[in-house]
Amino acid sequence: MQKTSLVLAFLIPGVLFAQAPVSKLGSGSVEERLEQLERVMDARNAAQMALLDQMASLQDEVADLRGKTEEHAYQLEQILQRQREIYQEIDRRLNATPAPAEAAPSASTTYANTSSTPATAGAVDYSTNLSENDAYDKAIRLVMEDRRYDAAIPEFRAFIKQFPNSTYVPNAHYWLGQLLYAEGKYDEAKAEFSAVVDQFQDSNKRGDSLLKLGIVAQQQGEKQLARSYFEKVLSEYPNSTPADLAQKRLANL
Repeated sequence: MQKTSLVLAFLIPGVLFAQAPVSKLGSGSVEERLEQLERVMDARNAAQMALLDQMASLQDEVADLRGKTEEHAYQLEQILQRQREIYQEIDRRLNATPAPAEAAPSASTTYANTSSTPATAGAVDYSTNLSENDAYDKAIRLVMEDRRYDAAIPEFRAFIKQFPNSTYVPNAHYWLGQLLYAEGKYDEAKAEFSAVVDQFQDSNKRGDSLLKLGIVAQQQGEKQLARSYFEKVLSEYPNSTPADLAQKRLANL
């Protein structure tokens, strides 16, 4: 019985599938032709199943790469945000014009004068209270320079307790939230971010705090609450970095 081979190559990266040889089915008995046809169909089905498995594997790899890309993009945005905050701190210090030492009022006098000033300014101005500046700068250095995050938490808490009316208080709450979130203390982090959102309407950290509240809710499995926070960021802070991140989070909910 004469047979001719027909090879159909399916080339998927790194894998070569070949269709089984197809014999002429016009010769031999009916049973032989049926057997030949069954072998051909079985070979084709096996090749197709292998191809489908390979495609499914490739789709899984693409989905995994897409997830990693989004994660890396978020991490990069966090790094850029931290760099912006460092530049803001440097700019704040360079533009500071504290009173001369001989003319500077005592810590208690200055604190009394600043206690009536609400801490709701959008930009953080350098305080005339040297003790206040030193306390805040110490906490910031522990985060940005020393990276002693565990030590920075009690420093920020002590600062808020000692200087409750400082213009730095919303920033201190925000940093506390960031540090507590990094330690997985989501409820405590939520309390700090909520303090910024509820008590400091004009703070330049409010949009970021709303975003972080949404992320905390997402981590705790409260998707509907997370969605409401992300939508609030988009509504109240459009065309901002927190809004861009909130939009990406919403797309993945």
